[in-house]
Amino acid sequence: MIDSEVRALAERVVAENRAAGRRIALAESCTGGLAAGAITAVPGASDVFDRAFVTYSNEAKVEMLGVSEEILATLGAVSEATAWAMAAGAIERSRADIAVSISGIAGPGGGSEKKPVGTVVFARARRGPGGGVAEGEHLADVHEMGDLGRDEIRRQAVLIALRLLLP
Repeated sequence: MIDSEVRALAERVVAENRAAGRRIALAESCTGGLAAGAITAVPGASDVFDRAFVTYSNEAKVEMLGVSEEILATLGAVSEATAWAMAAGAIERSRADIAVSISGIAGPGGGSEKKPVGTVVFARARRGPGGGVAEGEHLADVHEMGDLGRDEIRRQAVLIALRLLLP
């Protein structure tokens, strides 16, 4: 799964965050830890990588990241609100300066008319001066990748998440 494109981008994430003096964290759902695996495949990743939360189930999102059960019940796991809550929870439960979350539908099943297979939502949160989530940082973005197949959807999601971790 760690092809040359993913590896090169992970190396950039480590090098550029090291140069910026930043620590990073991830909150992954549909990628199941693949983004964290790409980063930790890079020698010296421990200089910048604090931790990852693999929260595949809704219960894990609630227990590990503090995602509201109401958000999950109302908007679902694949929503901007859930992705934002995951990223914010990763900041609050880590020592990272920046956290990126990923939640989506990799297929082949699980899609719907409103959220088809290939729908993946990302969010990024930054640590503010007071230690919590920075004010005004509300990046959440929905990507409609189409049904590229489970492996390619997950691969593309890792690439997007890694780009979001660049300074």
